[in-house]
Amino acid sequence: MGRMSRRAFTLAALSTVVTAPTVATAQSAAAAFRWPRARSEMRGVWVATVSNRDWPSRPGLTADEQRAELIGHFDRAVRDRLNTVVFQVRPTADALWPSPFEPWSEYLTGTQGEDPGWDPLGTAVREAHARGLELHAWFNPYRIANHTDLTRLAPWHPARRHPEWVVPYGGKLYYDPGLPEVRAFVRRAILDAVVKYPVDAVHFDDYFYPYPVAGQTFDDDEAYAAYGGGFPDRAAWRRDNINRLVREIAAGVKLIRPRTRFGISPFGVWRNASTDPLGSDTRAGVQTYDDLHADTRRWVREHWIDYIAPQVYWNIGFAAADYAKLVDWWADVARGTGTRLYIGEALYKAGAAGQPPAWQDPAELSRHLTFAAAYPQVRGHVFFAATEVATDPVGAMARVVADHYGQPAGPPR
Repeated sequence: MGRMSRRAFTLAALSTVVTAPTVATAQSAAAAFRWPRARSEMRGVWVATVSNRDWPSRPGLTADEQRAELIGHFDRAVRDRLNTVVFQVRPTADALWPSPFEPWSEYLTGTQGEDPGWDPLGTAVREAHARGLELHAWFNPYRIANHTDLTRLAPWHPARRHPEWVVPYGGKLYYDPGLPEVRAFVRRAILDAVVKYPVDAVHFDDYFYPYPVAGQTFDDDEAYAAYGGGFPDRAAWRRDNINRLVREIAAGVKLIRPRTRFGISPFGVWRNASTDPLGSDTRAGVQTYDDLHADTRRWVREHWIDYIAPQVYWNIGFAAADYAKLVDWWADVARGTGTRLYIGEALYKAGAAGQPPAWQDPAELSRHLTFAAAYPQVRGHVFFAATEVATDPVGAMARVVADHYGQPAGPPR
């Protein structure tokens, strides 16, 4: 099936009304850049836009100022011999591209729905590829807002048009993953970007059902009553809801752009061994399978996703969740599956106040890469996040570059 006919088929199947503009493919952009050596590994950095965490530095900057800041992050990635930028383009049920489904993000102008006067995602793809970087578009599927006031959303926001889709929880607003119409909408909103831009990957982080908040209940009673029949309990139904989204996004990405990948970066602990003998030798207070209803191990073992980048955000020897034990566990999970394993690294903890003594040592992060290199399943690392890559307050990133990134490497294909 030809590329345009494939896209036409996909759009019809997804019941979306979007048009793919004429753009260079990711493959042709990559072909214009030649890595100087054959080695390939993931060397990534997250650029978080929610609450202006990494970019833009504040809302309301001019288009030129925003563009310059973004390019600055890309140039820093190149200087540190990284090869992939994971750019957050849908932080809170909004968009950093002109979407027909959701409003412009407030983190650009300070007002949700206000046109910033340029196309951040389109620019990011173009500027990343011009520098030999891959651009992974990062989407948060269910978070609507970091507050509970629907009236603060743009007047035409889908959550205001469909308040029955919305669940307030923990001081925030979420779409209800148990509603089929929510899942269909989220799929359309995300795949619109894949149709329009030659992104190298679609990326989810660790947010599915929200992290537990003590004393509060995520109120999905109506959805469970309507759609939970046939499941042994609510938790199994919730996991199925997330599994369905993962499979549908994976299928949609492959139909639209067969060479674009789909990757997820979950919380680092699937289940503790005390809960499940298949789990890791950890004592984590959160388990993705039980608390976020995300069966991350299954996604890897059944190769539903192209890569997984678990957030192993603890130091070597940390009692409750030892970096070394978790890398070993994830390597075993990924072995023989075809799902690539990258390790999410907590650069933001290096030198940070209140962190354990190990994180005050600038060499801790470099030791992580040395340890993980013994596992052939580990194909690279992703660092959280761009602000710390740029400022590197205690020199931890500089140490990683000196010890491990002496030469450029192409991203895994």
